[in-house]
Amino acid sequence: MTRVLVRTRCFPTEARDRVRTALANLFPDLRISRDDDVIEGETGSLERLKELIRNQRIRDTTRKQLLAARRGTLLRVSLSKQAAAVGRVNFSGGSPLGDIDVEIESDDLDGVIDDLAERTVATKR
Repeated sequence: MTRVLVRTRCFPTEARDRVRTALANLFPDLRISRDDDVIEGETGSLERLKELIRNQRIRDTTRKQLLAARRGTLLRVSLSKQAAAVGRVNFSGGSPLGDIDVEIESDDLDGVIDDLAERTVATKR
């Protein structure tokens, strides 16, 4: 089973509905459990994120980011809230406008990574 926790800060200068839309652009099945200065939710589906990664042709970059972020059965990455607002995936870290923190937990994290961003280049043996 895969559990995806998504969290982002909603600044006073941001329209809350636009932040929610940005999250829904990446995670349409997100079940929001907190909606104040932080918007937080959980989902089990990474299908839309997978689709965007393929459409943007960033599978290799995504794979590197996910493998680097892996810690046992858990991985944490930050995505750009601005990019998400227009339906794009962009790995981020420390944006002044805030990031979307994504935590993926699975007993088969290798399988999740392979599904999200399968290898597109042959590895040298």
